[in-house]
Amino acid sequence: MNVLVIGNGAREHALCRSLSLDPAVTALHCAPGNAGIAEVATLHPVDALDGKAVAALAVELEAELVVVGPEAPLVAGVADAVRDAGIPVFGPSGEAAQLEGSKAFAKDVMAAAGVPTARSYVCTTPEEADEALDAFGAPYVVKDDGLAAGKGVVVTDDLEAARTHAAACDRVVIEEFLDGPEVSLFAITDGESVLPLQPAQDFKRALDGDEGPNTGGMGAYSPLPWAEPKLVEEVLQTVLQPTVDELRRRGTPFSGLLYAGLAITSRGVRVIEFNARFGDPETQVVLARLKTPLAGVLLAAATGTLADLEPLRWSEDAAVTVVVASHNYPATPRTGDPITGLDAIAGQDAPHAYVLHAGTKRDGDGRVVSAGGRVLSVTATGADLTEARARAYTALARIDLDGSQHRTDIAAKAAADAAAAEDVAGTADTAGTL
Repeated sequence: MNVLVIGNGAREHALCRSLSLDPAVTALHCAPGNAGIAEVATLHPVDALDGKAVAALAVELEAELVVVGPEAPLVAGVADAVRDAGIPVFGPSGEAAQLEGSKAFAKDVMAAAGVPTARSYVCTTPEEADEALDAFGAPYVVKDDGLAAGKGVVVTDDLEAARTHAAACDRVVIEEFLDGPEVSLFAITDGESVLPLQPAQDFKRALDGDEGPNTGGMGAYSPLPWAEPKLVEEVLQTVLQPTVDELRRRGTPFSGLLYAGLAITSRGVRVIEFNARFGDPETQVVLARLKTPLAGVLLAAATGTLADLEPLRWSEDAAVTVVVASHNYPATPRTGDPITGLDAIAGQDAPHAYVLHAGTKRDGDGRVVSAGGRVLSVTATGADLTEARARAYTALARIDLDGSQHRTDIAAKAAADAAAAEDVAGTADTAGTL
């Protein structure tokens, strides 16, 4: 199978890595790609937002499957242009991608489908925003209605900060704060059948202890030892399938990756947001655990044959990814700094730990340098979260990027809690044999 992946982030590197390991993939291309993706795929310069250019490239390459990674090209209708060229594409239409492109649209779909979510108001004036903020009280949750690269949400106890963010947006969704831990659950769908993947948890705040500003994500882990075993099935029945059914009923079937950001609240599961594509950095850990070859699954979604697939196979191992970000991220990041130590990871830590590139490129001297806010995702697997995170941080220590930053507590609490639970279970088993 000849596959073309559109995008240039760590998510696309994770997809390309998985596809490169699939025996069914005979040729792998990525546009525009990055320095890391170039090691597993042939790169092509293209404007990822230009549907005609992407479709033309797919035709030229004789691609048999196109995977559109980022949200902006999906909302811009790039998948539509590829479909119009007669090539199977993994990714929703521009109209269906409004599930991520407009939070107000997503709220309307959820209301029609009976999907549990936070109470909210859509506001277009400062007066409406003030009324909504007063109605819900602190903590204030203010979301830019449109795409904002994962940084359009403000959650704060500071009323003035909430009002300032609302005023900076053309239209905002202001909603009640949802208590409880957050979970990311991906599902692959062909517009009718829905195939959930394994849940993950990401870390949005820039600093340890969930302090600092919101980011696009500073790390993630999977599985979730603390989650109820029935969680995936419950979300499938109450969130994912009703949403897909409602979009199909509206005449805008959703085919591709449906991402549900969830809060496990005291009142049950609630949807925080939907995304229309694989999430970053959760993709890194979910794909690290997927044993079923990826290309056939994506092609089945693109061709409406998902119901014919065998059940997905998953590794029992845990996976942890830690994001290395540029100096000053998530504000204006510093770029152009050389990155060293990548070869050491490939030599000493593989196959259990590896690096996925996001904001990187090669400079005129052939060096890999930083080219964005989130630069790398150091991903590792292990028998449990403790081993996986130890391997990730050991590998990360080999990387040198001047001024870089990363969180030191990714999966720490979950790993400690899981280890404590195993100790208690072991003690109970021993006591039972006395």
